[in-house]
Amino acid sequence: MWLTILLAILVDQLWGEPRRFHPLVGLGWWISTVERHIHDSGLSNTRALIAGLFGWCLVITPIMLAIICLDHLLEGFWHGLLAILTLYLAIGRKSLVEHAQRVYQPLLENDLDTARQQVGMLVSRDTRQLDASDISRATCESVLENGSDALFAAIFWFAVAGVPGVVLYRVVNTLDAMWGYRSERYLYFGRVAARIDDIMNWVPARLTALSYALAGWHWRTPKNFFGVAMRCWWQQGRSWKSPNAGPVMAAGAGALGIQLGGGGIYHGRHVASPVLGAGRSAEAVDIERACRLVLHALLIWLAVLFIVTWIGS
Repeated sequence: MWLTILLAILVDQLWGEPRRFHPLVGLGWWISTVERHIHDSGLSNTRALIAGLFGWCLVITPIMLAIICLDHLLEGFWHGLLAILTLYLAIGRKSLVEHAQRVYQPLLENDLDTARQQVGMLVSRDTRQLDASDISRATCESVLENGSDALFAAIFWFAVAGVPGVVLYRVVNTLDAMWGYRSERYLYFGRVAARIDDIMNWVPARLTALSYALAGWHWRTPKNFFGVAMRCWWQQGRSWKSPNAGPVMAAGAGALGIQLGGGGIYHGRHVASPVLGAGRSAEAVDIERACRLVLHALLIWLAVLFIVTWIGS
């Protein structure tokens, strides 16, 4: 297991996301097709909720039947290759870092227009009026939260349930990304998708928060942020609108010694949110620090998984 995870991470580092024929593109098409055939804006709240449950099952069932059959049919080298490729396609650390760098570089050159445009590809808030600190804050939030969703949760479910586990997680996460909005169209239709994603992310998110806190533990410097990160997690994490993003971002912000959150402009109106973390406001340099924090947390996960694999064998 440990070697498979390490190889998948190395493949991701070498190749990044496939530029063409990514399975998630096909998955997005399938989800959109199902939604188009079963969801109508005129449905009552109850019928929309039932339609969302039916649509969720319709999306999941054929994919999981196919991957479980394939997982049982392949053996030896071919099964190992399937596991490496599946996990590689499910994680996206290099892509996350590349997106963050596309914001970081224009900020260094004081090119706020480009930085706003690039951060708009990472977050759902209105970025047109953001200043440099706001852009840095939004990017750090995205790096920390997506580090949990796009990396650590996928590794967790692969470690727990192998190829079927990581495929199920990635499909559930994509369904939430497409249906899990609190808008008029998706408030009831996407509720099942959102709740199941919350359930599958509950344990990985808290392990990620712990690993962020541990990654902030600087042994030989006075800037030891482990205690700060743990305190932010416990005191601030539950106040966030998402039960999983809150602990992750609070611990990450505490480990970095910065403040995140505080709200933003969504669909033309200001939406307030709690302040997460402790210390100064986010700056451009913190984008790279957030990426390094995710990397250090990943090294902690690999070390723990190696120990668990070694003990198990």
